[in-house]
Amino acid sequence: MPILKTFCSICNPHSHCGINARVENGRLIEVEGMLEHPANEGTLCVKGAASLQYVYAKNRLKYPMIQRGERGSKNWERISWEEALSVIASRLIEIRDQYGPESVIFFAGYPKWFRPFLQRLAHGFGSPNYATESSVCSSSPTVAGKLTYGYFGRPDLPKTRCLLNWSSNPFYTNSTLTRSLLDLREKGVKFISVDPRLSSFAEKADLHLQLRPGTDGALALGMIRVLIEEKLYDRDFVEKWTLGFDELVDYIEEHPLEWAEKMTGVQKEKIREAARLYGMTKPAALMTSASSTTHHLNGFQNHRAILLLPGLTGNFDIPGGNWVEPITYLYTTSGAPTNEEKIRLVKTLKELPPRIGEDRFPIWCRYYTPEAHSMAIPFQIKSGKPYPLKAFIGFGLNYRMWPGSDFFKESLLSLDFLVNTDLFFTDTCQWMDLVLPAATSFERTELKHWNSKYLMLTSPVINPVEKSRSDLEIIFDMARHLGLENLFWNGNVDAAIDELMAPSNYTAEELRKCPEGTYVRNPLKSGYKKYEKSGFPTPSGKMEITSTILREAGFDALPIYREPRHSSLSKDPSNYPLILNTGSRLPMFIHSEMHNVPWCEELRKDPLLDMNPSDASERDIGPDDWVWLETPRGKIRVKANLTETVLPGVVHMAHGLQEPDVNLLIEPDYLDPISGFPGFKSLRCQVTKVD
Repeated sequence: MPILKTFCSICNPHSHCGINARVENGRLIEVEGMLEHPANEGTLCVKGAASLQYVYAKNRLKYPMIQRGERGSKNWERISWEEALSVIASRLIEIRDQYGPESVIFFAGYPKWFRPFLQRLAHGFGSPNYATESSVCSSSPTVAGKLTYGYFGRPDLPKTRCLLNWSSNPFYTNSTLTRSLLDLREKGVKFISVDPRLSSFAEKADLHLQLRPGTDGALALGMIRVLIEEKLYDRDFVEKWTLGFDELVDYIEEHPLEWAEKMTGVQKEKIREAARLYGMTKPAALMTSASSTTHHLNGFQNHRAILLLPGLTGNFDIPGGNWVEPITYLYTTSGAPTNEEKIRLVKTLKELPPRIGEDRFPIWCRYYTPEAHSMAIPFQIKSGKPYPLKAFIGFGLNYRMWPGSDFFKESLLSLDFLVNTDLFFTDTCQWMDLVLPAATSFERTELKHWNSKYLMLTSPVINPVEKSRSDLEIIFDMARHLGLENLFWNGNVDAAIDELMAPSNYTAEELRKCPEGTYVRNPLKSGYKKYEKSGFPTPSGKMEITSTILREAGFDALPIYREPRHSSLSKDPSNYPLILNTGSRLPMFIHSEMHNVPWCEELRKDPLLDMNPSDASERDIGPDDWVWLETPRGKIRVKANLTETVLPGVVHMAHGLQEPDVNLLIEPDYLDPISGFPGFKSLRCQVTKVD
C-alpha cells in the first residue's frame, strides 16, 4: 500500500503537520504523522488524527448548488461548475456596472493559503474590499508592534533563559510548539504566565499572574514601574533609541503598584516578582497570542503597553529575546523570499476607492493593513456610506464570527448577491444564493512555508470528493469568467507558483521532486540589533513609546490604561456582576471547525460554561446544571462546568459553537476604537440556574 506525502492544514499557519497518507483504490484509509517533518516529527493532534472523518464528513459540500426562491427556503438545486461560475460572473459584472466594483466584497475566512490570490482577484476586479478574519485575529497585535517598533519579532525560544508568556496557551492552539517548550522547561528556562485562567501553560509556569480580564495594560504598566524604579531597564537603549520615555515615567509615577493591584487583582508583590524575574534574567523573550490581549475595548493600547517590555529591558532583536526575521510568505519566516506583495497588489490602494472601515478605523486601515475591516462591513451595509455594498463573495465565511452575529446576518441578507465556498454545508451556507464545494489539503495542490526554514509543495493524494475543487482553482476560474485570465497566468497554477517563488529561485517542478518537503537552501540571513544600522522603521526612527501616528490621529500617544466600556469597575455591576471571557479555543476544535467530526465532537458534547465554585454556590448551581448566561443584549442556555481554573467573578466560554452562539450576547459595535477588534473577553454578564 503506497504512502503519499502531504500535510494537515486544519490548524493555524505555524503548526501544520506533515502527514503520511495511505490510499487504497483512490480512497484515503489511514493517516499518520510524518517522522521526517520538522513541524511535528511524527506526531499528530486529535484533529489531524481525525482526518478521515474530516475528509468524508456527512455534510461535505459535493456540488455547486444554487438556491431557488427565498434565502433560507432550502430549495437547493445542483448545477454544473460552468453554470455556477457563469452566474457569479454575470451577477458581479452587472453589479459592478451599476454600482461600481467597490460594491463587491471578497472575503477569506479559514484556511489562509489562497489569500494572496483572492486579494489579487478583488483588486483586479477593481474592488478595494478584500477582507479576512484577520479583522478579529492577529492583525491588531501586528499593528501595535508596527506603531511601536515598525515591526516586531517572535520569541527566540532556543536561546532564551526566561519566557514571559502573555495569555497564550500553545498546548491548545499550537500543539507542535509544546515539545520545544517542555524541553526548555527541563533545561531550566524560567516561565512567567499572564492569563486570567489556570491554563495548561500556566500550570507549568514558575509564576502565574492571574489577572482580571481586560486589565493587561495596567499589569504591564505596573511591571514597567518596577523596571524603572529599580533601574532594571536598559538605560543605553532607552537614551539612544526611544521616543517618549520621559512621558512614560511621568505617567507611571501617577500609578503606583497599589493601583495596578486594584485594577488587575494581582498582588503587587507578584507584579514586582514578575518584573524582576523578566528584567534580571538575560536574555528574556515575550510570547503573546494572536488576539487574547486585543479582544477588549482597550485591547490595542493594552497590547502596546505589553510590547514596551522587550525594548525597555534590552531584549528586542537580540539572541534569545524577540528576534526580528523577515516575513517571507503568509505570516511565516521561512527564509525563502517571495513575490507575495506583488501577487497580492496588482493595483496600489491609492488607485482604488477607500476600503470598508477606512473612515472609522484609519490607523488599522490606512497605515498598516492592506485590506478592508470586516467588523465595519455590517455598518456600511446598513448606512450605504460612503458607498453602497451589494455583493459578498466568501471563502470560508462564518457569519457567527461577528459580535452581534444576528446583526451581521441581517445585514448580509440585505445584499443583492451572496456566494460562499466551503468544505461543508454550514449554517452560513444555507443563507447564500450560491455555494461552491472546496477541497481539503488531501485533494489539492498547496504551497506551504514553515518558520523552521522548510518548504513543501503538495500534490493531491486522492481525487476531490465528488465535484469539490481547490480554492485556488476556483479563484483562477472566477478570474477567467470575469475576463481577468491575463492576471492569473491564463489558468496555469504552476506558472503562478514559479512567479511567487522566483526571488528564491524555486520552481513548482523542482519543489514537486521533494514531496516530503525540503529545507530552504541559502535562507535569508537576519542579524541582530538591525536598528543600529538603519534605525527603526517608525516616523521618528526610534522605538515609539509615544506613537507619532496615534498622536497625529487624535488618540493617546502613550499606552494609557482605560477600563473597558462594560467593565465591572466602569459601571454599576449589580445586575450583571460577572465578567464574561470568551473567544478562546479548545484543543479538539479550531474556531468553528471540527464540530462536525465525531472523534472531536465526542470530547466536548455539551456547551460548557466554566465558572468558579464560589460563584456557583452563591447561585445554587451544581456541577452540570443547565444555566442561563445573560448580558444586556440577550441570553443563551449552557451547562455549568465548575472549575478552579477561572477566577471568582469571571466566567469563561469557548467560542465556535453554532448553537448556542455566544456572540449573540455581544453588541455589534462593542469594538476597540483604534483596532476595531471586538470586546469578546471583558463583558459584564449574569448566570442564573434554569428553572
